[in-house]
Order: sequence, then C-alpha cells, then structure tokens
Amino acid sequence: MIQTEHITKSFGRTRILSGISLHVRDRELVAYLGPNGAGKTTTVRILSGQARADGGTVKLAGRDLTEHPLEAKALCGVVSQHLNLDAELSVRENLDIHGRLFGMNASERKEGITSLLEVVEMEHKVDVLTKTLSGGEKRRIMLARALVHKPRILFLDEPTVGLDPLIRRKLWGLIKRIQQEGTTILLTTHYIEEAEFLADRVIFLDKGRIVAEGTPHALMNRIGQWALDVQHNGLLTPRYFSNRNEAAETATREHESSTVRRVSLEDAFLSITGRKVSGSAQ
Repeated sequence: MIQTEHITKSFGRTRILSGISLHVRDRELVAYLGPNGAGKTTTVRILSGQARADGGTVKLAGRDLTEHPLEAKALCGVVSQHLNLDAELSVRENLDIHGRLFGMNASERKEGITSLLEVVEMEHKVDVLTKTLSGGEKRRIMLARALVHKPRILFLDEPTVGLDPLIRRKLWGLIKRIQQEGTTILLTTHYIEEAEFLADRVIFLDKGRIVAEGTPHALMNRIGQWALDVQHNGLLTPRYFSNRNEAAETATREHESSTVRRVSLEDAFLSITGRKVSGSAQ
C-alpha cells in the first residue's frame, strides 16, 4: 500500500533522510519509532505530498506520487503532530471544509461528519468552536477530519504528543478501530508503549536511517526476553537474558541494587543504536 525506495532529503548541508526504503502492506499498522530529530516527520511530509524528496520514489496504492500527485494525495489522510484546526470555526465547519477540498457533495459530507463524530465520541460538540476544546478533544477532531474523505492510507505524526496517559490510551483505541475497519496506517512516535500496543510492525529510525524493522516481539527477542537492570555507582546498566530464572539467578549474585523486568522496545532500540528513544507514555 505504501512503498518507498531510497528516499533522501537534505536541508542545506544537513542530511535528514539517507536512503529510506519502507513497505507498508494493505490494512497494516506500522509504527515508525525513533527519537526526536530522527527524520520521522520529514518522512511523513514526503509520503503525504507536503514536501519533495531530493531522491527516490514514493508509491501509494500503486500510484507514483511524482507522476500522479493529485490522485495519490487523495488516497491519504494526515494528522500532524501540531494542532492545526481553524480555531474560529466550529467542529462541523472544520470537517465540512475538508470534505469540500476533496470534492465531496453536501450529502456525502453530512453523512461522513455525523458518522465520524460518533466514532470519536464528539458528536455532542459538533457546533462548538474548536478553540474551546481541550487538547485531547482537538486531537480526536483532527483524527475525524483526516478521515472525512475516506482515505485508504492514514499518516499519524505523533498523534498523542502532549496528552495525559488516560486520554492517550483512549486515542489508541480509536486508532485500532480505524485500522480494523480497513485503513492502512503509518504512525510516527517516540513513545515506546504506543508502538508496543498499536503496531503490527515497527520500524526503527535513527539519524535518518532505518536501522531495524520487525514485529515488536521479534525486535525484542533479538536481545532476549528478560532484562536485569544493575545499579552501580549511580549508573543503570541493563543486561539481557533468554529466561527469567537466569536473570533472577544473576541478580542474586550481584552486590549492587538490581531489578528484573520484561524486555521492551526501548531495550531493543538501545541495543541496536546505542541510545534511547527517550519517550514514555507513563
């Protein structure tokens, strides 16, 4: 559904993306995981037609983005990490304008808006000005707006950034529901728990390069299933084991403070790149 080959992008002398080749299957939810500044947003902007790559190709549902830009863009819905609703318009007006931009008639827009506001549980706010909404409510409206024209592909760029944990998890449920109803989703995030909970497959991005990809389980199993965090001279050092007993036995032999826990995607990313993603949904 989404296919890129050797995408490159630089700003001045700074290389942002270095040969990004990724493939997302129909109805798959892929998490694009990496620290801030890794190139996640730039990738989404290129794939959704908001920015041009310096090199490489992008195909969306078989349509080349360069050769058929309008057709390819019409297949996509985008939720940016920055709140970008029109503050002086109502919820209904924000969604209606979006539908008009994609050539939907009045009946289609009305039906779509009503249905989507029910999905995101915001139908009671349909005539409220968006500037009066909370951050979590605005995120839900942005999600609904991106889906008004019934895109086959949804790009979610850090969709839960800045939200409290309870609202974030509620939004996760909505995202899962949208995928289950047939939408292909590429989700950028630096929240470990978000990728673990939502993704069918995870792509690790670091310094503009894809460094690993696989299911969350497969990526974590590269280093083991259990971690032993050893505290020594103020430093916390993780060690990895294939089973819990081995980790526990090692812990009993350590004089320093230690904790046994399940391996996470953070551990896998740290093991591969030498640094943390540094995002937590807790």
